[in-house]
Amino acid sequence: MQLFKFDTSLNFMRFRWFAVGLSSLLVLLSIVLLLTRGINWGLDFTGGTVLELSFAQAANLDLLRQHLTQAGYAEAVVQFFGSSNDVLVRLPSGASAVQQQLGEQVFQLLQAQSDVAMTLSRVEFVGPSVGEELKQDGGLAVLVALLGILVYVGFRFEWRLSLGAVLALAHDVILTLGLFSLLQIEFDLTVLAAILALIGYSINDTIVVFDRVREMFRKLRDESVLETVNQAITSTLNRTVITSATTMLVLFVLYFKGGALIHGFATALLFGIAVGTYSSVYVASSVAVLLGLSREDLMPPKPVETEEGEPLV
Repeated sequence: MQLFKFDTSLNFMRFRWFAVGLSSLLVLLSIVLLLTRGINWGLDFTGGTVLELSFAQAANLDLLRQHLTQAGYAEAVVQFFGSSNDVLVRLPSGASAVQQQLGEQVFQLLQAQSDVAMTLSRVEFVGPSVGEELKQDGGLAVLVALLGILVYVGFRFEWRLSLGAVLALAHDVILTLGLFSLLQIEFDLTVLAAILALIGYSINDTIVVFDRVREMFRKLRDESVLETVNQAITSTLNRTVITSATTMLVLFVLYFKGGALIHGFATALLFGIAVGTYSSVYVASSVAVLLGLSREDLMPPKPVETEEGEPLV
C-alpha cells in the first residue's frame, strides 16, 4: 500500500534552473567556508590523547575543566560520554612533551583534586603523523568512491546520467562538509564513515530515479523529455519519501539518545540524507536534462538484420 498516491505527474523540471542555480550557490558558499574557516579536525586526524573516566556519581564538568585549566591544559575538551557518570577528556597534541604518559598524569591530577571516586577506563594516543595519514586516506576513499560510481553509472546508463549522478554526489558531500565548517562541528572518523555511507545512500536513491527515467523513456513514446522525467520522478516519489523519512527517524534517535560520540555521525547523515533526497530529485535529473538528454540516448539499439530480413542473434 502506498503512503502517497499521485494520479498526475508533478512538474519537477519546471524548477530545474532554480534548483541548479541554488545548488551552485550553496556549493560555492561551502567551498568558501572550507577555504576560510576550514574543518574542525578531531583528534583522530590531528593527534592527541583521549581519556575515558568513570565516576561513582554524576561528574561536575565545569569543575573538571577548571582543574585542567589551572594545571595548564586549557585546550582540553571535557564532555559526558553516554551518561553523567562517564566523562571523556580530549587533549590535543602538544599539550605535553611525553604524550604517552599524558593520560596517566591527567588522571592522577583529577583524582587528587576531585572529591568523587573515579576510575580510568580507557586511554588512547594518536600521533600527528598517524592523523595526517588518516586525512589523506579519508580523502582518497571519498575520491575513489566518486570515480567508481562515475564508471558504474556510465556503463549502466548513459554519460549524461552518469555525470548528473556524480555531480549530485559531489554536491551532497561538499554541502555536508560546508555545514561542518560553518558550525565547526568536530570532524572525526565517525563523520568520515558517515560521509562514505552518505555516498552509498545517495547513489542508491539516484539509481532508482534513473532506472525509472529509462523505463519511462521506453514506455511513453509520445511525451516530451521534460514530461517523461517528471513522470519518472513522480512514480518514485512515494518510495523516496518513505525511505528517507524512516532512515531519518532512526538517525534522530541516534542523535538524541546515542551519546556525544556519535553526534557528528548522526548530524552528517541527517543533513546529508535531506540534501541527497533533494539532489536525487532535482540536481541529478536537471543536470542530465540540461546536458541534452534525449529519448534516443536511452533506447535499446536496433537488432542487426541479415540479408533475409531476419534479426542477427
